[in-house]
Amino acid sequence: MELLRNFWWLIPIFMVVAGGLFTINQGTIGVVTRLGKYHSIKLPGLNFKVPFLDQIYKRVSIQNRSVELEFQAVTIDQANVYFKSMILFSVMNVDEETIKNVAFKFISEKDLMQALIRTVEGSIRAFVSTKKQAEVLNVRRDIVDNVKEQIDVTLEGWGYHVQDLQINDITFDEAIMTSMSKVVASNNLKAAAENEGQALLITKTKAAEAEGNAIKIAAEAERQAAQLRGQGVALFREEVAKGMSQAASEMKQANLDTNVILFSMWVEAIKNFAEYGKGNVIFLDGGSEGMEKTMKQIMAMTQLENNKKDQV
Repeated sequence: MELLRNFWWLIPIFMVVAGGLFTINQGTIGVVTRLGKYHSIKLPGLNFKVPFLDQIYKRVSIQNRSVELEFQAVTIDQANVYFKSMILFSVMNVDEETIKNVAFKFISEKDLMQALIRTVEGSIRAFVSTKKQAEVLNVRRDIVDNVKEQIDVTLEGWGYHVQDLQINDITFDEAIMTSMSKVVASNNLKAAAENEGQALLITKTKAAEAEGNAIKIAAEAERQAAQLRGQGVALFREEVAKGMSQAASEMKQANLDTNVILFSMWVEAIKNFAEYGKGNVIFLDGGSEGMEKTMKQIMAMTQLENNKKDQV
């Protein structure tokens, strides 16, 4: 108690010092003013300010922030385009000048958001006004790149930097959407018809090629078969001629009449007619006179053929 009486004057000093202590949360930077004028910035953690003279003017967040936008633009051919987008931004860095810009450029957070939104909308509207309605959907990436390039310069003067800009949805008036759907549907039908026609053409072409190849193969096979048949007949005739020549030579050596060969051929012919006739009717003179007449005719033909060979 005695100690308390001796050091009572320390209590006001302690209260003053304690009143000057404050903390800054992680992800924020404190801006301190002294007598209404900027004095310093304070980093996250425990800090001190002069009581009664210093004030914490603002706690600036350095974390990423986002805002959603919905607005309308008009194309060069007077079509209304409706955008839904999202912009992601943050404080550019934690340098003292940057933090001062962020703290003192705008009266309030509401004013900053209003300026940011109007800047983005104005940049997109200016870009869309140079494009036709049919081109807008194909230049989404170009819109983003153009807007980021333009507003980055402006936001850097405020101490901010654009992290990302996304255009989530682009729509048109209902009449335009309906006409676009019809165009897409007609293009799909046209593509389907073209594909079907090409498939039919390919099918018919392949069928014609197959038929042509089949005819070609059949003709080639028939040609080869005819050639083989002709070679067979020629070989048969050659062998018959050799046999007959040999038989005639032997009969002459034996002093026999060579007409026996003709008689033998006549008998063999009648035999073949009977074996391979398959029911067909063939009229032949089977008498001795008929045979004699036929043999004379064959001999006459043979003599005529020999005369022709002698002339050659």
